[in-house]
Amino acid sequence: MAFITKKKVTCDQKSAPTRHFMPMNKTFLLIFLLIVCPLTLRAQGQVIKGNASYYADKFHGRRTASGEIYNKDSMTCAHLKYPFGTILKVRNPINNRTVYVRVTDRGPYHKHRIIDLSRAAARELDIIRSGFSMVEITPFFPNQIPYRPEDISPLDIPELDMLYTPAATFPEPIWQRDTTDVSEKMKKVVSSWTFPSP
Repeated sequence: MAFITKKKVTCDQKSAPTRHFMPMNKTFLLIFLLIVCPLTLRAQGQVIKGNASYYADKFHGRRTASGEIYNKDSMTCAHLKYPFGTILKVRNPINNRTVYVRVTDRGPYHKHRIIDLSRAAARELDIIRSGFSMVEITPFFPNQIPYRPEDISPLDIPELDMLYTPAATFPEPIWQRDTTDVSEKMKKVVSSWTFPSP
């Protein structure tokens, strides 16, 4: 039969070594907070800073981790954590250029990189020449509707005139208005020509 106290565990037959449970609970709590807090901060739209690189041309036409075919002219990226389809706002703080890219792949598997961009996105951020650059990543959620107080009236949208206009009221083409015979026109043109005498 065992008796549990705050400081040690004792048994009837033989005394067990002293175990402290409090430091283990604090360690578990600290590990839990270190894992969960960064994930919640990222989900709330916090800015993540790090180096970005871009796909090499040899990956054009290959299948990504999401199953899509990579196209170097599309605005896509690879990220290790964000779910597929997430739209990320990527800003280059050096020249203040911004692009919006969609996560379609996993990577980069390099400890000094946080995102791999498509060639088109890298061109927009002007990082083709250097190969990589410091960027700021923010998740972009276009479907979130901001809170609107009830006392604000809806916008006044003007009504559009959607009446059908028949084709007969459109201007008549020039070729239908001209009633002159083609042969008469050619005679006028040819008579105006002057030829040198032999």
